[in-house]
Amino acid sequence: MKSIIKLISLSLVLATTLWSCTKDENKEYILSGNNPVLSASSTAPLVLDLINKDNQAIKFSWTNPNYEFTTGTSSQDVNYTLQFDTTGANFTNPKLVSRSVSKDLSMSLTVKELNSILLSMDLVENMPHNIEIRIVSSLTGSAVPLTSNVIKIVATPYLDVKYPVPANLYITGAATPLSWQCGCASDGAGTTQKFAKISSTAFQLTITLSAGNSYLLLPAYGSWSAKYGGVAAGNANNVTGDDFQPNGNDLLAPSVTKSYKITVDFKTGKFIVQ
Repeated sequence: MKSIIKLISLSLVLATTLWSCTKDENKEYILSGNNPVLSASSTAPLVLDLINKDNQAIKFSWTNPNYEFTTGTSSQDVNYTLQFDTTGANFTNPKLVSRSVSKDLSMSLTVKELNSILLSMDLVENMPHNIEIRIVSSLTGSAVPLTSNVIKIVATPYLDVKYPVPANLYITGAATPLSWQCGCASDGAGTTQKFAKISSTAFQLTITLSAGNSYLLLPAYGSWSAKYGGVAAGNANNVTGDDFQPNGNDLLAPSVTKSYKITVDFKTGKFIVQ
């Protein structure tokens, strides 16, 4: 009887081992893949111009990495990420820009699209900048990434703004220390409620705002002929920052009275209160 039990037990072990081996043999393992080779339609210096914004600026193409598995060449979808960075940052820049491409082996960028990428990297307009580009391929879940060669270009972006940038910017309203403008500049708003221009498109001011009251932005203090306010109904804005527009509605201050730093950017059409 003991011999029979031992024989049955041994049979079960052998069966389990064979099943496990068969299962492992059926698993799909990556064998190889080739780093994609990136090329560009041109590497000549690019001076971008608003007039040509809809024209093609550059086209990138790359080779198929040809992922190969134990069961044959990959039938999985291959994803690609085109990365842009400044020369010398080695693709570690916090302002690095990535554009995802699914399955395709090329991407064309218009002048406007490339200009937007450069400006989002906080590069100064109307100046040439050294840029590096590479492509990274991967499988589902960013598995098995393969990185291409690096292409270098010199590109000059142009100033692209949502609204024309005024020469000056002021704040007025019940939320401000001077309340609503009196129709003249004699109340000192020129020095206490005037924004400082911190870039070619942005203004900044630190000022005390009273809780729950309203304010507006003015390019000329003492005049209602132009103003900037919220895109939603009056006082319906996000108090920590939102979109603004010409002739917009009253903006609502935060719920706590204290000093705030307000940044207004005409490039993006957004303001931040912090």
